Amino acid sequence: MIGPDGDQLGIQPVPDALRLARGMDLDLVEVAPMANPPVCRVMDYGKFRYEEAQKAKESRRKSVAVSIKEVKFRPKIGRGDFDVKVRKVDEFIREGHKVKVTLQFRGREMAHPELGTKILDQVLGVVGPVVKVETQARLEGRNMSMVLSPDRKALDDAAKEAAEPAAGEPATEGTEPVEGVEAVDVVEVVAEEPVSAVQEADEAVVADEAATEAATTESGDIATAPSVRTAAN
Repeated sequence: MIGPDGDQLGIQPVPDALRLARGMDLDLVEVAPMANPPVCRVMDYGKFRYEEAQKAKESRRKSVAVSIKEVKFRPKIGRGDFDVKVRKVDEFIREGHKVKVTLQFRGREMAHPELGTKILDQVLGVVGPVVKVETQARLEGRNMSMVLSPDRKALDDAAKEAAEPAAGEPATEGTEPVEGVEAVDVVEVVAEEPVSAVQEADEAVVADEAATEAATTESGDIATAPSVRTAAN
């Protein structure tokens, strides 16, 4: 017999043990019925059941619910359907679920199990970096299946790589818009090169020729073009 504080009370007859428990306003609970002699403890049984229920509830809350999802393929599956189903497998794996990949054979397809093995190998080739093969591919009746489970370390490494900025990208710090300041387009202004004296002289000659031609047209006579002095270099 064990007391309420865990102290050993020795071997007691059942009537004496019950009398002792009732005197403490507690219950006599058999905790080890297979022992010789059986072991009983004095306790508050209602409180004991409540504490056990709370422990079980806390344990369920902390435990991660892992379920097995199943994705089915066919030996003659099209490329588009294959890509969709593989993305679903990858999604389940990243959510922490195990995935059972099943290949279904029909009719004469049973004569070519290598087609199923090829499809499963292709699935594993796509999602392989983040999974572990828990159950190797095996044929069960008309279905060939394998079970994949998430590789936690690989998933964590992939998440870290995705979070890191790509190497060589310019830093974007300090580019946030300042409150109260309008954002404007920046236009690059290129200074004009100075016009040389020769270019100015050429433009003057063109202007004089145009004036002379206009005067000739109005009078009907050929006018002598005024002399043009070229600028020295």
